Formats: sequence, C-alpha cells, structure tokens
Amino acid sequence: MKLSDEKYSLIYHHFSQIAHKYHNLRTTDIAPIIFIARRLNKSEHIEAIDIGCGTGRYDLLLLKCLNPKLRLTCLDSNPDMLDVLEKGLMNNGIGDFTSVNAKVGDIPSRDNIYDCVFTFNAVHHFSLLEFLLESARILKVGGYIFIYTRLCDQNRRNIWGRYFPMFNRKETRLYSLNRFTETVSEVPKLHIESVEYYKYARMSTLTQLIDRARSRHYSTFSLYTPEELEEAMEGFTNNIKGKFKDLNRVHWLDENTLFVIRKE
Repeated sequence: MKLSDEKYSLIYHHFSQIAHKYHNLRTTDIAPIIFIARRLNKSEHIEAIDIGCGTGRYDLLLLKCLNPKLRLTCLDSNPDMLDVLEKGLMNNGIGDFTSVNAKVGDIPSRDNIYDCVFTFNAVHHFSLLEFLLESARILKVGGYIFIYTRLCDQNRRNIWGRYFPMFNRKETRLYSLNRFTETVSEVPKLHIESVEYYKYARMSTLTQLIDRARSRHYSTFSLYTPEELEEAMEGFTNNIKGKFKDLNRVHWLDENTLFVIRKE
C-alpha cells in the first residue's frame, strides 16, 4: 500500500525522532534469523541487501549468525536510522557492510547481483508490489526474498489490536494473507516457497505498555493526534484493568509471518 504524502511525512518524522532509542523500545525476534541461517547454511558466499533496515536490529543478528559468508547492504530512506545502524554495527566489531540512504523505488543497484533480499517488519511502510518488482530485478536467478511481517489479522489479535482504542482503524498498511500472495503472483519469476508462522508469549506491566505507547514504539501511534493518543491511552488503561487482575503481569501473544520467496 502506497502511503499518502501526509502519512509518509508523519512516519518519516516519527522514525527520525525515535531512532536513538528504537533498540530499547522494540523486541527483536531471533527465531526468523535462525530459520534463515539454516536455509542458507550451504551457501559459501551471500551477497544480500536489507531493505527498510532501520537501526539494524536484525542486521546485527544476521551478520553474527552468517559470519563470515554474509556481505550485507543496509538500505533505508531515513538517514537518522542509518546513523544509529552504522554506529551500532561498528560498536559490535562489524565493519563489512554498506549503508545506503534510498527509497525502495530508487535502489542504486545493477540487475541480478544479490543472492538474498531481506526485510523485517518494514514491508508495510512501502508498496509491496514495488518492493517485489525491485527485488526481482536485483536478485540473481535462484535468489531468495525473506519478508518478516505482521499480517493484519495477526495485528488485530495482539495486545494493541485487542485493547488499544482505534488501533485497528489507524493501522491500515498491513496485508492480509490473500492480498499478499496475490501480489506476489503478479510478479513474473517470483514464487512463494514457504510461509512460516511464529507466536511469541509476551508479558509486561501496564506501566511499561503505556510508556511504549507514549514513546510511539510502533509507528501506528504516530498516526494519532496528541489528543487522540492521550484519550486512547486512558481507554487502554481501563480495558487492561478490566481484563487482567495483576497489572504487573499483562500477558498476550505476538504473531508474525515469514514469507520465503524465490526467483526462478
């Protein structure tokens, strides 16, 4: 789904504001990285690009798990996120990477040069079809696209979708399984090799959850006006108090999907 100029500006500003604390606000899942590493374990050299890399949370895991065979390009449209990525990877002793400030439709790359394209919790920020077409262009024959994301029905079942007022109405960028698979089928030479589903048991305190919402740890919260967000947090607090007896042990399931796509 292509964002309107107004929404794009809001999201861009959100990530610039949150870049320096993004690692502390978001949970990074190791399970899809383990799956990817096992899928690629027979490869001697992997030339790859992570599109919408953000601050490099998943890039750090990829580079650690696939070292020394992985040569990674990290691409994002927000220079503030890339600045945090560069410092974070270098501080972890990783220097063999390239960072690129560009949008999905302007990837400065030749055709047929990458073995893998990655994107983690980012595909809803840009047009899926545009991303797939560009990925098909820059991938070698036999190359992989790994897309880790939340589907819209998974989003509705998490703690925010169930209890945070207007969350499902504000978040219109996520894809259904049918729409996702139909879009992949529109791109010649691409086919879905497998779809992997993940569930994670989470637990937090109500205070921590309110702090995350106020910090806008999901970009969805940046789509609320300040007045809407304060009102929604009050409604969320009341909903949680009505559902959970122990406000220091609020529990739920987060769900994600990993699409494994191959270029023929």
